[in-house]
Amino acid sequence: MTINEIQDELIEDFAFYQDWMEKYEYIIQLGKEVPLIKDEYKVDDYIIKGCQSKVWLFPELKDGKVYFTADSDAIITKGLVSLMVKVLSGHKPEEIAQSNLYFIDQIGLKEHLSPTRANGLLSMVKQMKLYALALSV
Repeated sequence: MTINEIQDELIEDFAFYQDWMEKYEYIIQLGKEVPLIKDEYKVDDYIIKGCQSKVWLFPELKDGKVYFTADSDAIITKGLVSLMVKVLSGHKPEEIAQSNLYFIDQIGLKEHLSPTRANGLLSMVKQMKLYALALSV
């Protein structure tokens, strides 16, 4: 699936839920499915700066595609990073770097996050794109 196809699928998934309590429960559930980062990578080098909670993100280039593993010490944040991994992992670095992540606005995520969590989400996106650029060389 392309990045846009995955985003469209997430938009459909979120439309299924009626209120934001249900949507938060779905985000928490996604956090339980994130490909977990190995403990050896849970170091400062892989912490996303700008997140209120601790979020670790590790990129790996395999067969020309970037795969991300992640973890967080907060359940909502773990769900948010899981969303980003679901959308961007398994794609070519150029695709990740150039992606337009419209699903964040379409599902209303920014409006329903605290300002610090919204900033953290933007930091995740920025870091994933920077990793992709670094791995495209």
